[in-house]
Amino acid sequence: MPRIVLALLGALACAVAVPAADAPGGRIPPPEEAAKDRLNTSPRHGEWITVDAPGGPLRTWVVHPQRSDKAPVVVVIHEIFGLTDWVRAVAEQLAADGFIAVAPDLLSGKGKGGGGTDTFPDRDAVVKAVAGLRRAEVATRLDAVRKRALALPNANGRSASIGFCWGGATSFAWAMKQPDLDAVVVYYGPAPQEPGAIVKIRAPVLGLYGGDDARVDETIEPTRRAMTDVGNRYDTHVYEGAGHGFLRAQSMPGGANLRAAEQAWPETVGFLERNTR
Repeated sequence: MPRIVLALLGALACAVAVPAADAPGGRIPPPEEAAKDRLNTSPRHGEWITVDAPGGPLRTWVVHPQRSDKAPVVVVIHEIFGLTDWVRAVAEQLAADGFIAVAPDLLSGKGKGGGGTDTFPDRDAVVKAVAGLRRAEVATRLDAVRKRALALPNANGRSASIGFCWGGATSFAWAMKQPDLDAVVVYYGPAPQEPGAIVKIRAPVLGLYGGDDARVDETIEPTRRAMTDVGNRYDTHVYEGAGHGFLRAQSMPGGANLRAAEQAWPETVGFLERNTR
């Protein structure tokens, strides 16, 4: 099946979200419908920067933590829906948890007039454009973002990646190209399938999955075996009843997605803290 068709099918699984309350105490990223409010009320400093990167300038959202010492960098890789308010709100939460969060728009230069995600006519057009991005170009652009972020005066020299849906798969794939990452977080994204890909991954990987996401979950055990065979660390959590995209779609009926989000985010923060000290 063509790559774009597979990506479109995955996007359908990502896309469902209905209104619900924000998470207790704001200790986890907000659901999609509360993202703009979180951004508008954040006390942290967020700014747009432009990163010189292969393929042209890369528009990137940066949020700085409020701390007196230097902080690790976390590169936030967006879903197949591009750089949305929700992804920026995830970056805001990472900054609240003590990290320098940098979220590039990987559609920079691909849209109307050389713009990014916000210049495409609708979500379907964004999905098609993201699905068509070449992995090699994405990796080199992420390298440029990481390099720029590590040069910030408040960066401590350690770095990690985190991605969601398409971004989760990209976070996993980037790890095989960027050996200097200290930690990799994958939300509901499969591992790279190329022969020999796993052996190139040096950083520990945390995988977080919904129990009702068979399309992705069927890749977990083969990936675990491959990672174990080469001595790589791959920690996984599968949350019963949760679907694909559970961190963004916390409002799904039944509460399983919200419960998964409330469990997965502390796991994420703890994993990042342990591996980027």
